[in-house]
Amino acid sequence: MPEVVEAAERRSPRAVLGSWDAIVVLALVLVVLASSGLVDGFATDRNLGFLLLDVVAIVLIALPMTLVIITGEIDLSVASTLGLTSAVMGQLWVSGLALELIVPLCLLLGVLLGAVNGLFVTRFGLPSLAVTIGTLALYRGLALVVLGDRAIADFPVGWTDRAISSVPGTSIPQAVLPVLVLALVFGVVLHATPIGRGLYAMGNNDRAATFAGVPVAGTKFWLFVSTGAVSALAGVFWTLRYASARADNGTGLELAVVAAVLLGGVSIFGGRGGLVGVLAGVLLLGTLRNALQLADVPADTLTIVTGSLLILSVVAPNVARSARTAPGRRRPPAPAPNP
Repeated sequence: MPEVVEAAERRSPRAVLGSWDAIVVLALVLVVLASSGLVDGFATDRNLGFLLLDVVAIVLIALPMTLVIITGEIDLSVASTLGLTSAVMGQLWVSGLALELIVPLCLLLGVLLGAVNGLFVTRFGLPSLAVTIGTLALYRGLALVVLGDRAIADFPVGWTDRAISSVPGTSIPQAVLPVLVLALVFGVVLHATPIGRGLYAMGNNDRAATFAGVPVAGTKFWLFVSTGAVSALAGVFWTLRYASARADNGTGLELAVVAAVLLGGVSIFGGRGGLVGVLAGVLLLGTLRNALQLADVPADTLTIVTGSLLILSVVAPNVARSARTAPGRRRPPAPAPNP
C-alpha cells in the first residue's frame, strides 16, 4: 500500500502547489511582474510579441526533447539539424524549387537526420550523449558544405511576413498557434496515454519496462525521429522569420532547449517531469533574456545566466526532493523487542 499512499500524496492539492512545476510558474509570474515594473519597454505589446517569437523555436524543439529526456536519453544535435535544414532550404530555393515543395523536403530531411540518431542509439546500443555530440558536429559541418558562408535572403515576402505576423487585433504571433496545437498533442501523448506511461517506465528502468511489454527500442527510435522532424520545422520557421538561410543558424540553441527542459522539472536521469513545467521554463528563460537585453546587459552575461540556470535546474529539484523525504529517513528506529 505505500505506493498507493505516495500516489495519493502526489495528487493532493498541497503536493501540486508545492511541486517544481508550480515553483517555476510562480518564478515566471514574479519575473514578468518585476520586468514590467523595472525594465523600460518590457510590458509593451510590441515587445511581448517579439518575446513570444523568440521562444517559438525553443518551445518547438523542447516538446520532443522533453519526451526524450524522460526516457533517460538526450539529443544534442537539434540545433545543428535546424542549421542544416536552413542551409538546404536556402540552397534549394536558389536552385529554383518552389517553397511549397522545399518545406516538405526539409521536414523529410529532419526525419532522416533524427532516424540516423535513433539507429545508432537503438540498433547499435551507443549512448545518446556520445552519438548526438558526434552528429551535432557532423550536421553543422554538412550545413557548411551545402551553403558555405553565404546567406540566402531573397525569400518571398508573403512567406516571411507569415512567419512574423500577429493574430489580428492582438500582439500574439500567428506562429504561436500551431505551436500550441503541437504542445497539446505532445501533452496528451505524455500524460494521458499508455505511450506516456511507457516513457516514464523506460526512464526509471529500461529492463523492467521491457519485461512489462514496453517496446523500448522502437519507442526511442521514433522519439529521435520526432526531434529531428520538429527541429527541421524549427529550422524552416527560423529561416523565414529572419528571412535568411545560413549554415550557422541556431548555433548554441541546444543549450537553451536543454536548460529550459531541465528548469521545467524534467530529471536529466529520466523518469520524471512534465510539459507544464517545461513550457513555463521556456517562458521563464525567454523572459529573463528579453528583460536583460532591454536593460543592455552584455551577451556574455546572458550566456552566464543561461548556464547558471542550467546548473540550478539540475541541482535544485534534487535538493528539494531530498528535503521532502528527509523527515521519513530521520525517523527513530523501532525499539528492540524485549528478550
